[in-house]
Amino acid sequence: MRQIFQNLKTGEISQPELPVPAVKAGHLLIQSHKSLISLGTEKMLLNFGKANWINKARQQPDKVQQVIQKIRTDGLQPTVKAVFNKLDQPLPLGYSSVGTVIAVGTGVQYYHIGDRVISNGPHAEIVCVAENLCAKVPDNVDDSTAAFTVVSAIGLQGIRLLQPTLGEIIVVTGLGLIGLLCCQLLQANGCRVIGFDYDVKKIELAREFGVEAWDLNSGVDSVAVVLAATDGNGADGILITAATTSNEPIEQAPKMCRKRGRVVLVGVVGLQLNRTEFFQKEVSFHVSCSYGPGRYDENYEQKGMNYPIGFVRWTEQRNFQAVLQLMAEEKISIKKLITQEIPFDQAIKVYQQDHSQSLGILFDYPKKVNHQKNTIFLQSNPKKWSLSSKVRIGAIGAGSFAGSTLFPALKKTQAQLVVISSTSGSSGNHLGKKFQFGKNTTDYKTLLQNDEVNTVIITTQHNSHTKFVCESLQAGKHVFVEKPLAMNREELQQIEDIYQKKNNLHLLVGFNRRFSPHALKMKQLLESRISSLSMVMTVNAGQIPADHWTQDLKRGGGRIIGEGCHFIDLLMFLVGQPIISVFAMKLGTSADQVVEDKMSIQLMFADGSIGTIHYFSNGSKDIPKERLEVFSDGRVLQLDNFKKLTGFGFKNFKKMTLVAQDKGHNYEMKSFVCSVEEGTPSPISFEELKNVTLASFAAVESAEQQKLVTI
Repeated sequence: MRQIFQNLKTGEISQPELPVPAVKAGHLLIQSHKSLISLGTEKMLLNFGKANWINKARQQPDKVQQVIQKIRTDGLQPTVKAVFNKLDQPLPLGYSSVGTVIAVGTGVQYYHIGDRVISNGPHAEIVCVAENLCAKVPDNVDDSTAAFTVVSAIGLQGIRLLQPTLGEIIVVTGLGLIGLLCCQLLQANGCRVIGFDYDVKKIELAREFGVEAWDLNSGVDSVAVVLAATDGNGADGILITAATTSNEPIEQAPKMCRKRGRVVLVGVVGLQLNRTEFFQKEVSFHVSCSYGPGRYDENYEQKGMNYPIGFVRWTEQRNFQAVLQLMAEEKISIKKLITQEIPFDQAIKVYQQDHSQSLGILFDYPKKVNHQKNTIFLQSNPKKWSLSSKVRIGAIGAGSFAGSTLFPALKKTQAQLVVISSTSGSSGNHLGKKFQFGKNTTDYKTLLQNDEVNTVIITTQHNSHTKFVCESLQAGKHVFVEKPLAMNREELQQIEDIYQKKNNLHLLVGFNRRFSPHALKMKQLLESRISSLSMVMTVNAGQIPADHWTQDLKRGGGRIIGEGCHFIDLLMFLVGQPIISVFAMKLGTSADQVVEDKMSIQLMFADGSIGTIHYFSNGSKDIPKERLEVFSDGRVLQLDNFKKLTGFGFKNFKKMTLVAQDKGHNYEMKSFVCSVEEGTPSPISFEELKNVTLASFAAVESAEQQKLVTI
């Protein structure tokens, strides 16, 4: 199957061949019939991609500040690398399509194979979309009309915020596609509509719909027009659907409004408000969010948790259904909004043309698409990988961390990158080509069944680690898994039971910090110690939303199990002895609804050493993320953010400073690949992996129960 992407770094449009996406729980797999190009949104993205670096920065000043902060704390080289990797990720285009359901995920009840549905799926021959982002199409609504549903819902949500009533006068500023749809929706609601635009053709079309449309190029005073039409009172509401950098639409809106009128922004315009105009008339101002309530709420969109209709009458899905009902009743006219329909195989040419005079452009998809093709070759001359190579990699997961950190480290080794797997296929395609994998698949089981693969790299979300580790070991594969190894004791025991039977295989968790040049130097300097260590690790973790997936105990396990384990492992590495007990405290009281990312953890080691980890998310971004201090025999080692190591009291060591931050990923991957290749023991023993994992569980348990936990 094929899909449309844009590269934000270069602006290039591509239409690669991808494997058919895997259908996920709560999702539908849909074969596309038609999809609508959103000229406003997609043009904005195209212009951003084609802009030079200075203009990109001007368009996103908030991102520039984040970059400056990262340079201050992490250095120039890692920051430039992170920015380039972010911009290099392919961006799928499109969000308004119609097609037929060809598969349903577990948990889906309302939809069935063969249903014709609309969705916010991208421009692709087959899409996988969550059920709350779909709606069934009435039989008397054709595909071309139905493809406008999602875009129409954007306008409808703005109208719902405007709260028009029968007989009110509403101004629509901007008579593009969404503006013209809004005009019809307002008329269906019993409103008188006045519209303004600079495009004569759009003005003429608006007049055909019964809108009192005015050409701003003629020099007409829009405020005077509205006041004259309302006996000097002003309009009841202003709906801004224009796309411009000018402040004019927002400046004129309160002048057109009656006292206590309403202004709703659906488009993108300059936002330098004149407070006096809004203040004197007590005009309310809202910015509309996409299709409606539920948008950007992961619980609603991805987990299928619907809002009760008695409390949220119009969710984004119910807005879709309302639009489809209006289409079925012919209350809104779509045919006049269609400029042209283009075969999907000519899609790239569309983006190379000028469509300033166009409204609705539809892609028309082929009727026959191979639904079963879940694996494709990425190399131009595919060949069977040489079985003589000792390390042959299959990667499960193709996220940003894998692409920015792990795969570049793997490319520096002698390992062969055979196959990459991701549920969507798109990220696997991008990273697979970038790092020269042989194949791209959306079915990880084909990877495990592939005799060409003897080593599996797992970089998926935390709640899937145990499943993939166990299945990979059972398939006879060596395993590298990003932390954490498991999210609870039952999962850890499940892994241990299988690993003990497969102890000829290597298993490594991504505890990279112990492999950093600084950590290795510290280990060397501390070998001569004669007494126990005292260690203080301070982690300025940074605030992330409480509803982020890593904070979700079911998906991410929380930040201590998901990331805090890194620092537990680092301290254990330096001591060289197992952790025997843990005591932890988290900030605040239970009534504060405190999550576990503000915690102090006290570790006791078998040799009497102690370590304290302060993992705090409530600090300033202006200071580095990680600092470690180790006290030993009248000496101190101080490590700052894996860039600078300073020794105090050491005879032959004062300082070790690197040009760029090095957290050990390269040496970690080299060590793992070499251990597999040479048949030497894994760089970290299973007993160490188990001890660190149990200590992370103990930290969370101790903080919750306020007691010492022994391991």
